[in-house]
Amino acid sequence: MKHLLSTHDLGREDAVRILDTAEQMAAVGTREIKKLPALRGRTVVNLFYEDSTRTRISFEAAAKRLSADVINFAAKGSSVSKGESLKDTAQTLEAIGADAVVLRHWASGAPARLAATDWINAAVVNAGDGTHEHPTQALLDAFTLRRHWSRVRGIESTGADLDGMRVVIVGDVLHSRVARSNLWLLRTLGAEVTLVAPPTLLPVGADAWPCAISFDLDETLRTGPDAVMMLRVQAERMNAAFFPSVAEYSRRWGFDDVRLAALDEQGFEHTAILHPGPMNRGFEISSGAADSKRALVLEQVANGVSVRMAVLYLLLSGDN
Repeated sequence: MKHLLSTHDLGREDAVRILDTAEQMAAVGTREIKKLPALRGRTVVNLFYEDSTRTRISFEAAAKRLSADVINFAAKGSSVSKGESLKDTAQTLEAIGADAVVLRHWASGAPARLAATDWINAAVVNAGDGTHEHPTQALLDAFTLRRHWSRVRGIESTGADLDGMRVVIVGDVLHSRVARSNLWLLRTLGAEVTLVAPPTLLPVGADAWPCAISFDLDETLRTGPDAVMMLRVQAERMNAAFFPSVAEYSRRWGFDDVRLAALDEQGFEHTAILHPGPMNRGFEISSGAADSKRALVLEQVANGVSVRMAVLYLLLSGDN
């Protein structure tokens, strides 16, 4: 594995290997000194053409815990705003010694383009490209779900997959790279996936994807899924009215306190709630649901560092 561009390219063996390595990296976070010398002398560049908080900080923390040197490059305020191309920017970073480029870009396919050309020799990690994919987010979600599913089944998480787990992904699937990456990875690991969204927020051709599709969140929740992943409504990517109003969306597809209580009333005690963040409280998820004991949101954030440590280690340690 020279690059990480898409979960669609990951086989089950590779995915489990990354998750198992992340388990070892998570143990580092429990030590008094949270560092490994594995990538000492290596340089990781976070090249972000879009705003980000969680992903950039998570990659930075992951690289530093592995003792790598980190360069954070934001397109705003750089030569990119003067018209510099991705090629020239990447080659500049290569010239100063980048061993890995973590790229977030507004254009779908930009990381794959960078990896396929001879512009640089560095490893390329896709940190989110347009509405295409966000593989490390899907990996940290799968890591979080695997731990939850292993607790439910009473087994060790290391080496385990997600066979038999039922996951519901709810919300703005049309604009979500997280939904796409999660679908491919969760299916690879053996989970059953159901997408729930307004018809206007499902991509053309979604009926051919390896999942079930529903337009009724309450009906889907009554089946007792093992996990519900809420998606952020990405208003910044919308150039039309995809639903009548915020109130209408929240009533029909938001995870509110009523739906949270319904899970308890129906005895679905093991149903977990996830959200990739940032959360729009009161819109796609209520504060009661986000802060409930079912919510694994903070676990997702913590696990993101471990997963990204694993990815950087496997790409740059020479053991690939």
